[in-house]
Amino acid sequence: MATKNRQVLLATRPKGYPKETDFTLVETEMPSPGDGEFLVKIHYLSVDPYMRGLMNDVKTYREPIPVGGVVIGGGVGTIIESRHPEYREGEVVVGYWGWQEYAVSDGSGVHRFDPAIGPMSTALGVLGMPGLTAYFGLLDIGKPQPGDSVFISGAAGAVGSVAGQIAKIKGCRVAGSAGSAEKVAFLDEIGFDAAFNYKEVSDYNSALREVCPGGIDIYFDNVGGPLTDAVFTQINPGARIVVCGQIDQYNAQEPPQGPRLLWHLIVKCARAEGFLVFQFEDRYEEGQRAMARWMAEGCLTHRETITEGIENTPEAFIGLFTGENTGKQLVKVAEPEQQ
Repeated sequence: MATKNRQVLLATRPKGYPKETDFTLVETEMPSPGDGEFLVKIHYLSVDPYMRGLMNDVKTYREPIPVGGVVIGGGVGTIIESRHPEYREGEVVVGYWGWQEYAVSDGSGVHRFDPAIGPMSTALGVLGMPGLTAYFGLLDIGKPQPGDSVFISGAAGAVGSVAGQIAKIKGCRVAGSAGSAEKVAFLDEIGFDAAFNYKEVSDYNSALREVCPGGIDIYFDNVGGPLTDAVFTQINPGARIVVCGQIDQYNAQEPPQGPRLLWHLIVKCARAEGFLVFQFEDRYEEGQRAMARWMAEGCLTHRETITEGIENTPEAFIGLFTGENTGKQLVKVAEPEQQ
């Protein structure tokens, strides 16, 4: 058994786009569980855009990552030693242990994952936080109805690609935007009715009219910025805007100036609502079971971009902001044992 634990720490707070020098890899002693605790060997780490906000010295919905602290993030792994009465060795668990190879937990905020419903990596993707974000954001806030026109920004990402497929399952017409021709082709492959490469578009209004000729009933917003400004001008009466992410602004050092278009919500009697997936924590199993069923039926597919090695976690994270990933970006820390 290993005697050391490698961890990725926040070396300094990023200014603008994060750099690899903002992080440092250290080797520490293997942690040991006390009474009421268990030790997890982590197999996959998650990197997600929301982590960028936690690197600023500003409290949001949780405390910021301290300089010198382990970078916060989700992971999935196997319990290899337990002194906890409710958890046993060999169980697969998901938690926010940060970017490290091993972690001790008392079970707070931990969820079990049943390998029978999908590969371990899906616990951080389509059957984990991104998939659940898509599921509850679209269904509970977007409230899709058959025939609705749905537009999704950042549609080839871990959340957007699942949200679009769920909208199709619910009988909607679905269009989206992505950052390359390959990603647009991926959207076509998973059943989107139309899509465009936002990097090759000079007029978002015209592009939106082309892919959503009947206007937009539901906008699932992962991006914000000028594209979202354009969507406001295209919404239909009674539209629902699901504010999931604003990756366009995560690295901004000053609040961006832009059009003030909230008056469109008034004249269209429309609604915009933000949310956090943790609001639905008591319903996670419902979402996982539904999506696992759709996967088994062939209605829902997913794609993963996997980087090997904990030492490459910062590189994988930075790649989120330059469009390197399609689907869910993961870092494989250790090969899972056969389940």
